[in-house]
Amino acid sequence: MNTVTRPRILVVGAGFAGVECVRRLERKLAPDEADLTLVTPFSYQLYLPLLPQVASGVLTPQSIAVSLRRSKKYRTRILPGGAIGVDLKAKVCVVRTITDKLVNEPYDYLVLAPGSVTRTFDIPGLTDHAFGMKTLAEAAYVRDHVITQLDLADASDDPAERAARLQFVVVGGGYAGTETAACLQRLTHAAVQRYPRIDPGLIRWHLIDIAPRLMPELGEKLGRSAQEILRRRGVDVSLGVSIEKAGAEEVTFTDGRVVPTHTLIWTAGVVASPLIGTLGAETVRGRLAVTAEMTLPGHDGVFALGDAAAVPDLAKDETGAVCPPTAQHAMRQGKKVADNVIATLRGEPLVPYVHKDLGLVVDLGGKDAVSKPLGIELRGVTAQAVARGYHWSALRTNVAKTRVATNWLLNAVAGDDFVRTGFQAHRPARLKDFEYTNSYLTPEQVRARVEGGAGTKS
Repeated sequence: MNTVTRPRILVVGAGFAGVECVRRLERKLAPDEADLTLVTPFSYQLYLPLLPQVASGVLTPQSIAVSLRRSKKYRTRILPGGAIGVDLKAKVCVVRTITDKLVNEPYDYLVLAPGSVTRTFDIPGLTDHAFGMKTLAEAAYVRDHVITQLDLADASDDPAERAARLQFVVVGGGYAGTETAACLQRLTHAAVQRYPRIDPGLIRWHLIDIAPRLMPELGEKLGRSAQEILRRRGVDVSLGVSIEKAGAEEVTFTDGRVVPTHTLIWTAGVVASPLIGTLGAETVRGRLAVTAEMTLPGHDGVFALGDAAAVPDLAKDETGAVCPPTAQHAMRQGKKVADNVIATLRGEPLVPYVHKDLGLVVDLGGKDAVSKPLGIELRGVTAQAVARGYHWSALRTNVAKTRVATNWLLNAVAGDDFVRTGFQAHRPARLKDFEYTNSYLTPEQVRARVEGGAGTKS
C-alpha cells in the first residue's frame, strides 16, 4: 500500500493576495505535486475598491464578486469558513465553518492572507450604531439604508425627524471614506428629484477625519482638489475632527457639534485580521513581521502577505519601510509567494518581493476623479478614465470586466435607480454584525484544542 502523501498547501483568505497565490500555484504545480486548500467563507473574490459604487447602485453586487469556481481548471478544495486560530508548532489551522463547526485543518505549507478588518476605537456607541464599508453585504445594506431614509423622510410630517433622516455622516478621509461620501451624495442628489415632499436643501452629507487633509498619500494638491469637488457638491468636509460618541439618532463630534442623524458610516482605516493575534508571533503595528521573501521567521513553510503582513518595501530607500495595504501590492505579493512556496517545495532559492508603487486613483463619481498614476497628477475626465481603466483592467475575469463595463454604460445612459432590495425588512445590522471579530480563539485556546485532538482530520 502506498502511504506517501502529497504536501498539503493551505491558503487562508480569498482576497487579492490569497486568490492570486492560489491561481499561480494551480498553474505552476503539477496535479500530483501538492494538494491545495483555500479557507474562505465565500467562494468569490471581492474587488474592494469598487464597493462605494455598489453602495451607490452604479454597479451590481455580482459584478465585483468574482466567482472562484468559474474556471473549469480550478482544482483547489474550498473550505467554507474562516480561520480563527493557528498552532504553528503542530502545523494545524483551526477553522470555523459557515455552519459554526470547528475543524482542525493540518498543513505542510501555510500561506496567511486573511486580510484586514475595520479599525474601530473605544468610542461609546460606535459599533452599535455605525455602518462599515468593508464587505459586499455592508455595501448592499448601506444602499438600502440610505434609500430608506429618503422614503421615511418623504413620508414624515415631523420636521425634526425629516431633518435627522436627511443628514448623513461618513468618518474617514481616506480613499474608502472619500469615495463613499462622494458616490452616496450623488445618489441622494439624484434621488431627491423623485421625492416631491423633500426639500433638497435639507440633505446634508458630512465627511470628517482626524487628519489635517484628505487622502494625504495623494499629495496636498490633489487632496485639496478632491476636497473642493466635494464642497462644491455640498458635502461638509471637517478635518481635525472625529466622533466623541454615537447614538441611534444623533452623533457628537469631538469639536462639540451634535448632528441629528440615523446614518453613521465608519471607514476610518483598517487593521490586520484578528487571526494574527492567535499566532504569538512578532508584529509590526499589528501586522505580522515577515522577511522580504514573505516567510515567517522561525517557522519553516509559513508565509504571510497582504494587509495582514508587514512586508518590507525594498523599492523604497527608507529603513524599515513596509508595503502599504493596497490591492496592487497584494496581487503582486500573491504571485511572488506562490513562486516561493513552489521554490521551497522543490528546494530552490527564494526571491524577495520588490514592486514600485504605480500610483493611486480615486473615483468620485460622475465626471469627477483625482488620480496620480506614476506620479502624474490628473483631475476631471482624464483622471476618471485612468481610474476606471485601472479598476477594469485589474478585474480578474472577462465576465467581471463585461459586467462592470455594462453597468457603467447603463448608469451613464439610464441614470440611477432607487430600489430598496429588502435588507431593511428585518432587524437592523451595524458594524459589529458583519465582520465577526469576536469569533477568534486565543493562542491558549488554539493550543488546547489542537492538543486535545478535537475534530482533527485524518
